[in-house]
Amino acid sequence: MKEQYYLDNAATTWPKPESVYTHMDQFFRNYGVNPGRAGHEMAVEAERMITETRRMLADFFNHQGDPHRVVFTQNATDSLNMALFGLIKPDDHVITTRLEHNSVTRPTNHMARDMNVGVTHIQRDTQGYVDPEDFRKAITPKTKVIVVNHASNVLGCVQDIAAIGKIAREAGVLFVLDTCQTAGVLDLDMQKNCIDVLTFTGHKGLFGPMGIGGMVVGENVDITPSRVGGTGVDSIAPYQPDVYPFRLEAGTVSVPGIAGLHAAQKWFADLGKQQDGVEDGASHKALCSAALKAVEAREVEHIEKLADAFRSMDGVKVYGPEKGQPRVSTLSINVHDLPADQVGTMLDADHYVCVRAGLHCAPWVHEDQGTVEQNGTVRFSPGYFADDEDIQQAVEGIKDIAEG
Repeated sequence: MKEQYYLDNAATTWPKPESVYTHMDQFFRNYGVNPGRAGHEMAVEAERMITETRRMLADFFNHQGDPHRVVFTQNATDSLNMALFGLIKPDDHVITTRLEHNSVTRPTNHMARDMNVGVTHIQRDTQGYVDPEDFRKAITPKTKVIVVNHASNVLGCVQDIAAIGKIAREAGVLFVLDTCQTAGVLDLDMQKNCIDVLTFTGHKGLFGPMGIGGMVVGENVDITPSRVGGTGVDSIAPYQPDVYPFRLEAGTVSVPGIAGLHAAQKWFADLGKQQDGVEDGASHKALCSAALKAVEAREVEHIEKLADAFRSMDGVKVYGPEKGQPRVSTLSINVHDLPADQVGTMLDADHYVCVRAGLHCAPWVHEDQGTVEQNGTVRFSPGYFADDEDIQQAVEGIKDIAEG
């Protein structure tokens, strides 16, 4: 029996690949100095690693422009704040959805209150999907940005970003995508999906540590800096440099965090090499695409097993997509009329199952599905490293609570 059965990967993936732990430790011990601030070997090696990580991430997301437009931040919330406040001006209009995390909802609420920005919130259907045509109908001459959560962190539903991106591009509106639940799980393509700004966090599907995130800024986009300061280059200039990444990276970046992303990117590439049909000498993008198919297949298999089992139980309510709909490995349920946090505590204390119970920083999702009164839902999110024992333990735990 395991000490714990971890099914909370929508919050943070755990464990990480062993190579991520090892590389972070070794790199920080040997080269944990300020990159680009000095000409000595340690600083040069730190900068080389960071530059290589930018290039790998640019390939990973199929950004075909300058890799220096991969900008590192603290996390996706940091990235979304920088992008939204750096693109949207007073009296502009922004379109988003009622599925968003507070990292989008709160900035746009503040803009509506403080900057007279118009905000349209697209409704979703009972399974959590939005109609792309609703975005087209909502566009006005003042619309500057469409910002969308690729996959809901509550329901797991995956939106049709190809259709939304095409609509935005045709209308001359910038498309900002929140990939917190999909980066490292689904194959993302900025070119194909007309994504102007892609925001990501490191500690979820990208298998990096906490405290590192970023964004990929398209060549046609310039974000006004919200923070200015030291960059290690052009220090005599009185204002923040315009060139990327320094336009948006003020101060010392997280060298250990970027080292973790660096190792994780190589782990994805190595996993891709193990997949059938991958040619020798394949590009980083091709290798990672093959890896992501394997990751997605395993995670969806896990979540479908959970969904099938929960739907067969009396007193268990399952929310979100029906079987076969586009989704990630995130599933929300409630048991009878029990508060979600009570069920979460029982799973932890009695069955050693780690889940996330609550409102998941997405209150409008819970308002729309009527789960606020139960303090939200119980969310299961098995990751790539989960196994059948984890799934079975979760099933037995909910069965025991439902029958108790």
